[in-house]
Amino acid sequence: MTGVARAVPRSILYTPALSLERVVKSWSYDADVHLIDLEDSVPPADKPAARTVCRAALEKAPRPANVAVRMNELGSLAAVQDVLMLADSPVRPGIVLMTMVTSADEVELLRRMLASAGARPEVYVTVETVEAVDRIDEVARCADGLVFGSADLAATLGVDITWEAMQAARQAMAMACARFGTACIDTANYRLAEPDVLAEETNRVRALGFHGKATVHPRELEVINRLLRPRSDELALARRVAEAVAAANGGIAVLDGNMVGPPFARLARDTVAREDAWTSRFGREDGTDADAADTDAGDGAEVAGGTADGGEGGTS
Repeated sequence: MTGVARAVPRSILYTPALSLERVVKSWSYDADVHLIDLEDSVPPADKPAARTVCRAALEKAPRPANVAVRMNELGSLAAVQDVLMLADSPVRPGIVLMTMVTSADEVELLRRMLASAGARPEVYVTVETVEAVDRIDEVARCADGLVFGSADLAATLGVDITWEAMQAARQAMAMACARFGTACIDTANYRLAEPDVLAEETNRVRALGFHGKATVHPRELEVINRLLRPRSDELALARRVAEAVAAANGGIAVLDGNMVGPPFARLARDTVAREDAWTSRFGREDGTDADAADTDAGDGAEVAGGTADGGEGGTS
C-alpha cells in the first residue's frame, strides 16, 4: 500500500437501470457503494431509457459520492452517450466503472472527457479482458479501483468460472493494487443458490489481499459486509502490534507469544489507516456499528439485481 489510505468500498451492489423505482429501492440496502448498471444488464434497445433512469436516480441519491455508474465499453456509441448523460447530469456519481478495458490509455481518455465537463469521479476498471490482465500494472497505476470481471474473462479463456481458473488473474490484481494503493474488488458470486460458496470465496479473496466484493443480490450483503468490513477486534490487535514494535524502538517484540517486527507494524499501521478511511466515508451516519446492521433482502433479485452475467443484474 502506498501514499495516503484510500477509502475502499467493501460491498458494491449492482442494480440495472431498468426501473427508477428499483434503483431508488436499492438505496435502502446496506451496501457501501450502490452501482447503477448501464451495461450488460440493460438490453441494447433499452439503453436510452436506462440513461434517463440513471440520471433521475442520481438526483434522488442520498449520498451521490457513494453511487457508481457502470458505463458501456469505451469506443462504442453507447459509451459516448453514457458520457454525455453523465456530463449533462446535475448530480454526478462518485465512481464511474469502465468495462472491457484493454489499456491504461482508455482510462486516461475517459478522465479527460469527464474533466472537460467539470466531472472528476473516481474511475474504477473492470478487469475482464486478457489485455487488462496482461497490462495489470499500468491499469492499476492509473485507476482508482479494479473490479474483477470473471464471466467475460472465463468466456474468453474458454473455461468455467472456478477458483483454479481465475486464481492467476486475481493474484495479479491483488499484487498490482497493493503496489499502487488501488482499490481491489472481487467479482460477484454467480452461484446464488449456494450461500456457502459466497462465504468461502469472500474469505479466499480476502486472504489474497482483496478489499471488497461485488454482488447482484442484496441478500448477499450480510455475508460480504461481515467478512470484509472493519472489525473492532482486528483493529484493536493492529494498534497493539504497532505500539509493541514502537516500544521496541522499531525492532522485534513479542506480543501474546508471537514475534512481531517492522513488517508487522507496517501492516498494522496500513490496516488502521485504511479502516479509518473506510469509516470516515462509508460508516453509517447514525453512528451504529456497520457490521451489525441488518440487510433487508425480502424482495431479493426482483428489487436489486436479478440474474447474473448478462441477465437482469449481471456483473460480467
